[in-house]
Amino acid sequence: MKILKRTLQILLILIVSILIAGFFFIRNISRRALPDYNADISLKGLASDVEVFRDHYGIPHVYAETERDLYTAVGYLMAQDRLWQMDLLRRVTLGQLSEIFGEGYVETDLLLRALRYSVKSKKLLQVTEPEIIDALEAFANGVNQYIAAHQRKLPPEFAVLGYKPEPWEPFHSLNLIGYMAWDLKAGWSELLLEKIENVTDSAHMIEIIPDVSVYKTFVYPGISSDTTSLSVVSDLMELTGKLDNLGVEIFRGSNNWAVSGKKSTTGKPLLANDMHLSLSVPGIWYQMHQVVRGKLNVTGLVLPGQPLVICGHNEQIAWGMTNTYVDNMDFYLEKINPSDSHQYMYMDEWKDFNIVQEQIAVKGGDTVVKDIRFSHRGPVISGFKKFEKETVTMHWVGDEFSNEMRTVYLLNRAGNWHEFNEALKTFRSISQNIVYADSEGNIGLFCAAGIPIRKRTEAFGILPGWTDEYNWQGMVPFEGLPYSYNPPGGFVSSANNKTTDENYPYHIGNWYDVPYRIERIRELLTEKDKLSADDFMRIQLDQQSKMAVHFLPELLEALRNRPEVSQLQKQCMNLIEKWDGKMSKDSPEAAIFEIFYLRLSKNLFSDELGIAVFNQLNNVSSIIRPALYRILERNRSVWADDVATEKKETLADIYVRSFQDAVEELQQRFGDNPSEWEWGNLHRITLQHPLSSVRILDRIFSLNRGPYRVGGSFHTVSPYSYGKNDPKEVNHGASHRHIFTFENWDGSLTVIPTGNSGIPASRHYCDQTKMYIGGDYHKDLFSRKAVESDAVYHMNFRVAEEQ
Repeated sequence: MKILKRTLQILLILIVSILIAGFFFIRNISRRALPDYNADISLKGLASDVEVFRDHYGIPHVYAETERDLYTAVGYLMAQDRLWQMDLLRRVTLGQLSEIFGEGYVETDLLLRALRYSVKSKKLLQVTEPEIIDALEAFANGVNQYIAAHQRKLPPEFAVLGYKPEPWEPFHSLNLIGYMAWDLKAGWSELLLEKIENVTDSAHMIEIIPDVSVYKTFVYPGISSDTTSLSVVSDLMELTGKLDNLGVEIFRGSNNWAVSGKKSTTGKPLLANDMHLSLSVPGIWYQMHQVVRGKLNVTGLVLPGQPLVICGHNEQIAWGMTNTYVDNMDFYLEKINPSDSHQYMYMDEWKDFNIVQEQIAVKGGDTVVKDIRFSHRGPVISGFKKFEKETVTMHWVGDEFSNEMRTVYLLNRAGNWHEFNEALKTFRSISQNIVYADSEGNIGLFCAAGIPIRKRTEAFGILPGWTDEYNWQGMVPFEGLPYSYNPPGGFVSSANNKTTDENYPYHIGNWYDVPYRIERIRELLTEKDKLSADDFMRIQLDQQSKMAVHFLPELLEALRNRPEVSQLQKQCMNLIEKWDGKMSKDSPEAAIFEIFYLRLSKNLFSDELGIAVFNQLNNVSSIIRPALYRILERNRSVWADDVATEKKETLADIYVRSFQDAVEELQQRFGDNPSEWEWGNLHRITLQHPLSSVRILDRIFSLNRGPYRVGGSFHTVSPYSYGKNDPKEVNHGASHRHIFTFENWDGSLTVIPTGNSGIPASRHYCDQTKMYIGGDYHKDLFSRKAVESDAVYHMNFRVAEEQ
């Protein structure tokens, strides 16, 4: 017994010792990268000391004497807070995800390499202005000094995945700017149309093709100019979906607007911007204020991995962005030489593919060697997965010459509308409506986009590659791009809606967002003669749905006097009959309406299309939502009849069935009392880290935040969108909120969904999350006096003595 007792004591001590050692081991990994924001640091390459103040949220305000010193410090500071995210984004652009995540990313890496970010970036380095090269080199120097000094104190993700970051190079930063151009919205929407055409007749097809003529709200009203598809799209959606899962998606939806001094309570302009992206952690934006005495004073959002402020303001101007949804990607079916698979037909001649061999390192496996073929238009994208019977190539705007880094560099320094325009001339691959305001009281909006000129614009789907009929004929000249400057109404605004009316001489696109958000924004902008920053906050946070207001009369009319409507369904009718359309998180009416909308889309389209094609359509919102908008506007549809029944259903019949399905679903989830069916109980968001799919990692390192109950939806100004037809999976929304006040820059307001640090153990990892969810903002301080008085941390980068 004594021996047994002694043995148990030893085992207990051993177990406790292991647990204690494990605790301190994990604590060390999770906390070792936490920086001391008050510690001075010596940096090589500085001409003078650089002073850094950080506020309550860890946002750095950086004061330097030269640009080279500034960007060296910016590189080090960003690496302190976001090094693993920077490396992840870099690996996306290099196609090196398999090296850290394994063989499941090989095909994604191949697609990313086919986009040739590095090829374009290295060419740009040969022609970009010397001052921009200096900025990129200084930034890389700062990043690399951090990496070299912290080989044993890297963020926890490096330890978990078992690797260390390579040195940073200037072209990596250019790659990240290029990656912002990657947007499959128009491309895969058109591919899916070809599949729809295969399973329906022309009457159904006509109603599913976007009829942009029904959209009466334009970004630039009255503007004119001065001068075998399912397999392909399935592959692309799957491969790019892996990027969404990593939280590295860039532009999607957005809102922006500005009012002139005559519409402002201060007599000076106000400007607002919120870009809608994946909601994950770390967030996509890094907040930063950069100052070079007498030369530069700019603050706003920086994309981790490059040094410049993408959206923000300097002492004279402010700017913000929304996606334009330009049709800037085409797919071509190629005829392959039966005697030589390395040749394709073009204009009655066999042309050689350019073949690039790629070697992809795979974590835990052998290096994968594969060829990527390129035609004169672009890469073959049909062979990445199982679709190998046909050869499909892709031409996209990212292969065209542009220099967005130059644009952003000049925007950081622009002082007026002319300099703003001069900056935008090289902003071609990332198509954005860029809102503008300046300290002189001017406002504007410019469609900075690479818009292909096509001989034929009516074709959808995969185009014949063996002819020049579908080639691009160049790009719309800069002087011919739409813009608005000091319009009579005193405001400008955009929300991914249709760019111009039919008088514009060039085809821009078809896959605009439905106009509910922009209609609500303009309704709120015109409800008062003069607006304040508080009014701008109210607009950004608005969750009243114009879509619900549109739909409800037709729905209620269909439900009246229907004998098949149950008592519970009548209770729900009574609720929505009195509803104002606000999608608040506490609203049962919002839950009823949103689930009705989802069931309506399924009941209208799935019987003809089949569930597989319908589910893919639901992943491409640019098809279903415009189709439903068009059906509502016309109040009739050939899609209404359910082909699975003998009865010929009307649209009203489908409304009733969808409402009944919605009530039944909510009853099963939440019980028999509709007043308890709160939208926020169904509609929740969890900010997810890319590694949190491994649950034990989430528990050990506290990677995720949430879930949080939220209101809104894709059709409200304050958007919380969801994927896979499931409101529980909220995954998109405002990636930031900014309101810039020209009367007093220190009165500007901002918030991001997460925090400035990407280190899970940091107090600034998600210290803005509750503020963001609750609809609050913090000051975006700009003056040196205000910055210093509000500072919580203070440090200096000292000039290192050269050895």
